Amino acid sequence: MNTIIEIRSYQLKAGSAARFEHLMREQSLPLLDRAGMAVLAAVPSLHCENAYLLMRGYKDLQHRAESQDEFYRSQAWLRGPRDGIMDCIESYNTVVVPAHILK
Repeated sequence: MNTIIEIRSYQLKAGSAARFEHLMREQSLPLLDRAGMAVLAAVPSLHCENAYLLMRGYKDLQHRAESQDEFYRSQAWLRGPRDGIMDCIESYNTVVVPAHILK
């Protein structure tokens, strides 16, 4: 059960949304799943072609730290989609909130 939700909003570089979406769907999401992260949403914005939202669920803050550490240090990420994904991102913001606010 997820007790916390991480909401990450990306501002993408102009013209990179299709590439970002492809890399996210085809390569990043399977790696996130393998690292134990529950992806609740991974969607492009409806109102801004250069914005993207990623929501991930975690058991607790320790689970978030451990699974992100596993993911971001993995060779599958570092040698896989990392450079392509990072090349698409202009900036991003992250907010971590308790899951119960959604009820």
